[in-house]
Amino acid sequence: MASPPGPGDESLHDRLLARIDADGPLAFSSFMEAALYDPREGFYAGGGRAGRRGDFLTSPEVGPLFGAVLARVLDASWDELGRPDPFVVIEGGAGPGTLARTVLAAGPRCAEALVHVLVETSAAQRAAHGAHQPAWVGERAGGDLTAVVTAPRAGRGPAVVSAADLPDATVRGVVVANELLDNLPFDPVARATGGGVEELRVVRGGDAAFAPVIVPRGPTSADDVVLGALPAGVWVPHQAAAAAWVGRARDRLAEGQVLVVDYGASDADLAERPPLAWLRTFRGHERGGHPLDDPGTQDITADVAVDQLLRGCPGGTVSTQADFLLANGIDDLVEEGRRIWRERAHLGDLEALRGRSRVSEAEALLDPSGLGGFVVVRWDVGAGAPER
Repeated sequence: MASPPGPGDESLHDRLLARIDADGPLAFSSFMEAALYDPREGFYAGGGRAGRRGDFLTSPEVGPLFGAVLARVLDASWDELGRPDPFVVIEGGAGPGTLARTVLAAGPRCAEALVHVLVETSAAQRAAHGAHQPAWVGERAGGDLTAVVTAPRAGRGPAVVSAADLPDATVRGVVVANELLDNLPFDPVARATGGGVEELRVVRGGDAAFAPVIVPRGPTSADDVVLGALPAGVWVPHQAAAAAWVGRARDRLAEGQVLVVDYGASDADLAERPPLAWLRTFRGHERGGHPLDDPGTQDITADVAVDQLLRGCPGGTVSTQADFLLANGIDDLVEEGRRIWRERAHLGDLEALRGRSRVSEAEALLDPSGLGGFVVVRWDVGAGAPER
């Protein structure tokens, strides 16, 4: 007779139900964290990822143009910091490493001193980094990672290193996160009509499914940061994990800047939307099902509550992605692409096709109703930066 399944053999679904049965209604953030990041059955452990062959497209997957613009941003930052060696770029939520690959392909001047850290919690995605990064030096953690990000490159050219978390060392450089904060666990909360704050939690539903429940939560010192002046009944994502990540990122910099790019919403925008309209799921480039359906099989995401993020992490400046790209030379790169196409169209080679593709890439990246409407938030750290 076969042995009964042990605790390690239980499915993610059953483990979450067991937590609810033992402890009562489960925080939505806890459900989301397990659904996305469980090391065995989470969405990202099971192959969920960005990319044309993945589940959703981000700006780097549109084509190499986004990375080429970021290469210009990194060169400008390197110059502003006095061209330090090493110049460390920490990329949060690096996924398969597409952005790093396109940045280096653009040939930035800072490459001679560059250490690019691909921070990715998914072991499956970290395992793929080496196959796509010519300058990859391996995966590191702890003191070994510190050694990589603090050692001068001394003219040896760039190094790309994978890590499961931010390095412990304090560095000079840039921390960048493209579509990371929307994927960090959050709790839906709202001011209750009769006073106080309520939140959405997860309970056992019929047929061993999951169901939402609204429960009151005690007042906390974070309520004003999260809810601002929003009226009762307006649901927002309490993005404590996003604010904590930005705080940790700033603490990793002795001098430099933190850049986050994501889709976001202001308090005024959230107040105009139907309840929970900012909460979405994706699977296979299409909208997924209910966020509580089949944990581990779909992406769960939310607009970044921009005003909340700035109240929790003061000092950031906000622009749209379109304005950010235009301010950093995307038009020059597109014109260069047109020139390459004119000169090489008769050859039809890869360089010519890449030049022509910059036009369509720019249209997608600048589209105000799509990627161009994303928000870019920048925090300066170190000399000359405003006090927090």
